[in-house]
Amino acid sequence: MVERKQYLEKLWKWKDAQVIKVVTGIRRCGKSTLLQMFQGELKKQEVADDQIISVNFEDIGFSELLDYQNLFKYVTKRLCNGKKTYVFLDEIQIVPEFQKAVDSLFLNANIDLYITGSNAYLLSSELATLLTGRYVEISMFPLSFAEFCKARHKDGDEKSLAEFMNIGGFPFLASLDDPVGMSGDYLDGIYHTILFRDIEERQKRKTTNGLGRKVNDMALLSNIAGFLAGTVGNRISIKRITDYIASTGRRISQNTVNDYVSALVEPFLFYPAERIDLAGKQLLSTNGKYYIADLGLRNRMIDRKKYELGFSLENLVFIELMRRGFKVNVGKTDDAEIDFVACKDGTFDYLQVTASMAEKTTFEREMAPLRAMRDNYSKTVLTLDRFTEGNYGGIIVKNVIDWLLE
Repeated sequence: MVERKQYLEKLWKWKDAQVIKVVTGIRRCGKSTLLQMFQGELKKQEVADDQIISVNFEDIGFSELLDYQNLFKYVTKRLCNGKKTYVFLDEIQIVPEFQKAVDSLFLNANIDLYITGSNAYLLSSELATLLTGRYVEISMFPLSFAEFCKARHKDGDEKSLAEFMNIGGFPFLASLDDPVGMSGDYLDGIYHTILFRDIEERQKRKTTNGLGRKVNDMALLSNIAGFLAGTVGNRISIKRITDYIASTGRRISQNTVNDYVSALVEPFLFYPAERIDLAGKQLLSTNGKYYIADLGLRNRMIDRKKYELGFSLENLVFIELMRRGFKVNVGKTDDAEIDFVACKDGTFDYLQVTASMAEKTTFEREMAPLRAMRDNYSKTVLTLDRFTEGNYGGIIVKNVIDWLLE
């Protein structure tokens, strides 16, 4: 198992705090393994086996607990009197009306509650309303480049980065002797499970709850997913996607397209990056960008027809910024764009991403929007070349591999 130190530290930080620890992320990014690792660490700290209750709802052995009342009874019968009991509920969104059981368990002061989910609906549903201010979300992603290199026992060099960008960062692949040769079927399996099981099941729950089944054409869903995967790093509007679908001979409304895009964002397959007007730090409602959770998945979804290393690097940097806890937007100036405006703790970082800065025209194009920003926030250009590294009047040009390994 690949140790996910960053996420383990977050769980330890919140251990025994009277909040629900909610770990979210795309399926197979390592959420279940993280809970197992954390349970192992608890046992090292002399937490007894009977103080740990762990349920994985993808295990058919727990099928009776898909009834939220049975789940509540199962947990409460196994609580340790007078001692803290650590309760782990993995893929909780599978349980209809799970929020009722979670809310009731949370009321018990002797329960330290940890749940995971592979769908953003987990925190946009009634749970968020019931538990406002009483949960903390830990967003989990596939392996970072640094974690990938450690798992593969490799140096962080250009060859390792090429492999990482080819097969992606799902932990299982990093554990294989021949991940490149075996990645295709595994990644196809993840992708089709997200589309044809997770999203379809989510739509069934919508219907059951009287919310209407808005996404029921899996061929259309796959078509839109492929379009988004092929346009990472490009400004995208719902109208542009609608026009693309119309070009294939199908008439469809923008509202329907919006529903389908939302269905692809919910299972953390894609992440939106809204544009922000840097003059007033105001969000803009149109022409944001979408980035995919894992480049390995993207490589299985699209047919490469042109050079696009820069867009792949941009996607890689976006996910890394998210992994590091930044809120990430696309920056708009009067007549130019800054790839990423990353905000954390009230501080902004401006970042440009390009494969090379060696050509003078590229150098000037990437530097110009950063030079136009007159504030004192950090300004960085990330690139694969090492010839232009340095400090240019406060703008740092840095090799992207070095940055990824920080």
